[in-house]
Formats: sequence, structure tokens, C-alpha cells
Amino acid sequence: MTRVGAIDCGTNSIRLLIADVDRDSGSLTDLARRMEIVRLGHGVDKTGVIAPGAMARTLAQARVYASQCSELGVQRVRFVATSASRDASNAPEFVAGVREAFAAFGIAPEVITGHEEASLSFRGATGDLQADGIPGPYLVVDIGGGSTEFVRGTDQVEQALSVDVGCVRMTERHLRSDPPTSAQIAAATSDIEAAIDRVAEVVDFQGISALVGLAGSVTTITAHALRLTMYDADKIHLSQLPAAQIIDACTSLLSMTRAERAALGFMHEGRVDVIGAGGLVWRTIIQRLQRDVGIASVVTSEHDILDGIALSIA
Repeated sequence: MTRVGAIDCGTNSIRLLIADVDRDSGSLTDLARRMEIVRLGHGVDKTGVIAPGAMARTLAQARVYASQCSELGVQRVRFVATSASRDASNAPEFVAGVREAFAAFGIAPEVITGHEEASLSFRGATGDLQADGIPGPYLVVDIGGGSTEFVRGTDQVEQALSVDVGCVRMTERHLRSDPPTSAQIAAATSDIEAAIDRVAEVVDFQGISALVGLAGSVTTITAHALRLTMYDADKIHLSQLPAAQIIDACTSLLSMTRAERAALGFMHEGRVDVIGAGGLVWRTIIQRLQRDVGIASVVTSEHDILDGIALSIA
């Protein structure tokens, strides 16, 4: 048994999982799982740099996570940084700050490629699918703040591609009004559809048995589809809902004002302004899969790249 600390630092949020990993069975026993919205990638799509406030928020949270890892006796830590720190010209400052925060563990953040990001997401998501009897091949879709990963496989990754459409990036680029206008939605949809076209050249959609959505945008949309009054990960995890029901939830969130979204009991305050774009990305993907391969239902997983990072350490 190895006690590990996994950190996933994305465009919108930073997350920590401390878990005991059984290396024989590959099972995880959670000790701590947390998430904070830090918006590391705020404005990066436009400016090409991480904003000072976003840098400060993220490094402060990294120091909190490092302290918790020490307190719980973590043996090994892996800190994975994704889209925002790939894109920013001042990424070296971010790397130096994380290295200082985790000096006791002798690590630096790994600014991974989109392909590795996709592979870790797939590994984290699919163990529970197989255990629950949901058959492959799977198309696993991880919608982040800056990018979205598409991964096809059953026991292992067969094909994967990461594209630069995420809830923060689409919000900043297109969906500026409250609620967004039809013209803004059309412009964002055009970007998303073009990205899906690129994915379809690399990842074969034909013959998939399950469309699986991961990460905060997807789980929040599923909470809305389930009409939850408060966030309940147990009800969301491995739920299988009709595609039409998820599409309706996406459309509903996209059309709401920010005040209306903020009033929803399951909504994290840090997702209020970007969940409409997350819904638009997910809706467009599902509609494409309905059209091309007849997908009728959607699976939501609460386990994702964070679990994949933890498993990769051991």
C-alpha cells in the first residue's frame, strides 16, 4: 500500500486527491478529495500570460495542498498542470512557485501534453465503468476549462486527441453577455464543431458502446439533469441518462442568467459564469454523437484525471 498525493491543476480549478493505492489490485482508498476554483487560466487565451492574481491564488492553494500532504503522511506526490500552464509565456514562474511549495517532496509540476492528459483521464474513469458492468469500447470526454480531451478505448487507450475548446476559453472568447446572445452561441458552436471535426479525423466514433463524460462541467450538468437540490456525487457517479435529458439540461444552463445559475443548490460559485459554455460544449458533442453513431444515453463519471494521476504514481 502506497499513500500518494495527486494534484490536477487546470485552467479553472486545482484539485487534490490523497489516497492509499493497493498496487496489486490497483484500487484507491480516498483519504482526502478537494477542489478549489483558482482560475489559473483566466485571460490566458487572450493575453498569453497567467495573470498575477491568478498566479497568486493558485500558488497559495498549492502551499495548502503541500501542507495537507505532509500532515497525512503522503509518501509520493505528482503535480500535473494542464492547458493554462501549457499556453502561458510566464509558465516558468508558475513552475518555480510549485517547486518551492512542494520542496519537501522534491517535485515540480509536470506540464503534460494533451495526449497524456487524455490517457490519465481515461485510466481514472474506466475502472469503475468496467466494475459496474458498463461495456466498452468507451468514448471518454473530459471537458476542462481550456481544453477538451476525447479518448477511445476499452482496457487501454486506443485513440486520443485534445482540442482547445473548454468552458473558460469559450466563455472568454465568445459568451460574454448575460445570458449569451444567439450570435455568440452560434460563433462558439462553430468553434466547437470545427474542433469535433478535427477529433473525428483521429478518434473513430463508430462502434462505441458508451459515451462517458468527466469533470466539473459534466457533473454539474448531470446534477441539473437529475434535478438535484444539492450536489450529490454518489447520485451523479455512473448515472446513465437519456441523451435528450442531458441536452435539455445543457440548454437550460446556457439560457439562464448568472444570477439564476447561482441560485441552484448544486452549483459551485466558481462555475456560475462558465457553466453555460460547458453546457454548450457538451451539448454539441452529444448531438454530434447522436447524429453520427446513434448514441442514445450518456454516462457520467466522478472519477477522472485526478484518479488517473494517483494510480500512475504507484
